[in-house]
Amino acid sequence: MQYTPEGRLKPVVLVVEDEFLVRMHTASVIEAAGYNVIEATDADDAISILETRKDIRIVLTDIEMPGSMDGLKLAHAIRHRWPPIELIFTSGRHRLDAHQIPVRGQFLAKPYDADVLIAAIREFSY
Repeated sequence: MQYTPEGRLKPVVLVVEDEFLVRMHTASVIEAAGYNVIEATDADDAISILETRKDIRIVLTDIEMPGSMDGLKLAHAIRHRWPPIELIFTSGRHRLDAHQIPVRGQFLAKPYDADVLIAAIREFSY
């Protein structure tokens, strides 16, 4: 288990990304920063994981994904069912205006710098 400097458990991050190499790289960057990571290939997979795990505190999701929901619909489902979970959105094709981002959400344009990603996660960790 990983702990913050204040002695709290570091949050578990769920990475929702359909592109394998991007998901693998993102997960390794987050793990290297000391966080526990769970991976999902799409929104349906993410919902299934969230239904069984109570320790996920941050969801990092791509906006454009195949399946029944894109990242924005996933975020709204998370806000409705698991309101305490923090949200980070990514996309290489779309840009979100402030009014499109749910409360306590952040947007990172792809390709994002690893330090910027970890800084966003840390904002939700302390």
